[in-house]
Amino acid sequence: MLQDTVEHHPMLAVDLDGTLLRSDMLHESFWSAFSRDWRTPFAAAQNLSEGRAALKSHLAEAADIDVTTLPYDTGVIDYVRAWRDKGGKAALVTASNQDLADRIAAHLDIFDAVHGSDAAHNLKGPNKAAFLTETFGPRGYAYMGDTDADLPVWKGAARAITVNAPPALQKQVDAMDGEVEHLSTVTASAKPYIKALRPHQWLKNVLVFLPMLAGHQLGAITFLQSILAFIIFSVVASSVYVLNDLLDLKADRAHPRKCLRPFAAGTIPIAHGGLMFAALITLGAVLSLFLTPTFLGIMVVYYITTTAYSLTLKRRVIIDICTLAGLYTLRIIAGGAATGIQLSMWLLAFSIFFFFSLATVKRQAELVDSAASGKLSASGRGYHVDDLPMVSMMGIASGYVSVLVMALYVQSPDVMQLYSSPIALSGICCILLYWLSRMVMLTHRGYMHDDPVVFAAKDRISQVCVIVMAGCAIGGALL
Repeated sequence: MLQDTVEHHPMLAVDLDGTLLRSDMLHESFWSAFSRDWRTPFAAAQNLSEGRAALKSHLAEAADIDVTTLPYDTGVIDYVRAWRDKGGKAALVTASNQDLADRIAAHLDIFDAVHGSDAAHNLKGPNKAAFLTETFGPRGYAYMGDTDADLPVWKGAARAITVNAPPALQKQVDAMDGEVEHLSTVTASAKPYIKALRPHQWLKNVLVFLPMLAGHQLGAITFLQSILAFIIFSVVASSVYVLNDLLDLKADRAHPRKCLRPFAAGTIPIAHGGLMFAALITLGAVLSLFLTPTFLGIMVVYYITTTAYSLTLKRRVIIDICTLAGLYTLRIIAGGAATGIQLSMWLLAFSIFFFFSLATVKRQAELVDSAASGKLSASGRGYHVDDLPMVSMMGIASGYVSVLVMALYVQSPDVMQLYSSPIALSGICCILLYWLSRMVMLTHRGYMHDDPVVFAAKDRISQVCVIVMAGCAIGGALL
């Protein structure tokens, strides 16, 4: 059947967004440009007033997209190659910008012609249908597409080929005259959406319980306030993870493991990312109203800081590590604000040094990966592989200072009031010293997960260390 179609109508027109590519170049261009310049949304709004074609042209110029790492649909590529092997020709016909389309076609090397939008003409829907009919004649082509915007094009095609189209759209295409073929190259699933929220990262948010535990205030109201604070932080943090993934698409695709993240891999449409981000941040803001105004203010600070981190701070040497350490500590401060518990300077000092150490280990792990893959720098960061010894030393020094702060705290009057046997807390210092040293050593050997907190949650020895430290704390309170 395919052979007959190729013989009678040899030209195959292929759509780009959502068909050849498991993404959308308009959204790709927007987020890439936004990651380079925070003023992009304002410039985009101005260009949109002149039409979508002008917007696409502006974003294509402002973006920095590596077409070699885009999430292409291998099933579609194989189909195009099979079409050409049978003697047919293929053209990439897309509403995306002509320059981007040319670069993609040059990379794939499977098309005989490339037609895209320019600053004046948006090659989409009826415009695309008219262009194809004028170029190849009525029903002089087969067309591969994926959305209802392609319906006018399919109506004029000799063969309509849908790619991962929903059932309702397939029925509309089936009702048309001419040959119809439905390709399914992916399986719909909720798993990528859950993965994009990074629920495993919510482990960090248990820090909001620390003021309650450290202050030995275990009442029901305090516990419920801490739980609500945990939920809010998890929701808002997930919104930031989504935003960060959208802004960091290029760097993620260049990373050996982060390239599997849903947006980078194309398992979630980028357009859905913006909706997810907006819904999550709105939910977090509404829930924050049920706690104190101070807590709401801290959440605003957290959101602004994380957004600034995603846009620029993560590329600033040292500042990025300080920001990560501050965001960890902010969770503890938020726990105190949610419950009205006064935080001690001992706790804040310990958290700053301890989490600075963990943030440094995170950067150390990225540099170790870069060195192993022969790269001179960590993609999307301000560090070079040559910085690895210095970064390692900063992590070790800061970690050991946090242990010193803990040792001094054990001897303070505050501990005498809260614990019947303060000496039992000394065991925590010993365990921390061992655990931090081991984390740095594992990172040095290339065994560390991208995030040390997630690694610790899965690591058996780290779990034992946490249990032993908890036993020391309980023993100091009860013995």
